[in-house]
Amino acid sequence: MSNETPMVVTGVSGRMGRMLVQVISGSDKARLSGALERPGHPWVGQDLGEMLGGTPNRIIVTDDPRKALVGAQAVIDFTAPSASVALSRIAAEMGVAHVIGTTGFAPEDLAAIAESARTGVIVRAGNMSLGVNLLVALTRRVAEALDADYDIEITEAHHRHKVDAPSGTALMLGEAAAKGRGVSLGEAGVRARDGITGPRERGTIGFSVIRGGDIVGEHDVMFAADGERIILRHVATDRAVFARGALKAALWAQGRDAGEYDMAAVLGL
Repeated sequence: MSNETPMVVTGVSGRMGRMLVQVISGSDKARLSGALERPGHPWVGQDLGEMLGGTPNRIIVTDDPRKALVGAQAVIDFTAPSASVALSRIAAEMGVAHVIGTTGFAPEDLAAIAESARTGVIVRAGNMSLGVNLLVALTRRVAEALDADYDIEITEAHHRHKVDAPSGTALMLGEAAAKGRGVSLGEAGVRARDGITGPRERGTIGFSVIRGGDIVGEHDVMFAADGERIILRHVATDRAVFARGALKAALWAQGRDAGEYDMAAVLGL
């Protein structure tokens, strides 16, 4: 009997979907058992291997989550907030661990996911890479060590196709900085500056966003004071780092108690 964990990838035609298929296929601990796409997508009903430009692999792309999740132990999801919320309910009902790398959630979306986590295992993170999650931990520690004489600015850059801003990773970093300072990001965060803004308000956490080209992901956290700056930086050059992290999360989630976990838990940070 195989010891490989059967997994489903949703949004399988997208950049991350394709990368996840590749990473799972190369793993000796997991195997691809199903593929999901949105209703009406041209891949629905087609052999996934052929759609990816290779040989048939007998995995037929479906738009029915319940059908795809039969026999699976995990589903990895980098799609859209509404799709992830709906899938969280189904995955919990079917006892399938749900790894969510989707970003751009509204507060009501997060509340719905938390409700699903009462009965299901969910690992949700704005970024699945080891390096980024170490950066988050460092950001919190530096923010704890430095007072409000050090202004905090977070800058992020992504490819032209990214639809949400600031990125989920930038918000993770902002939350870490806010926790380190003992403040609420909702109150301290500044998402945009335009026109005559006046002097920078002490203690705020600023965000800047860049979109262009094929940038995979770049994040900087700057602590700026009179006479010096401390800059923490992470640069991703390959989406495989996110796929490998998501796979690690899906494997880690097996046998866990119901609840919503993050990558810090997965990595033991």
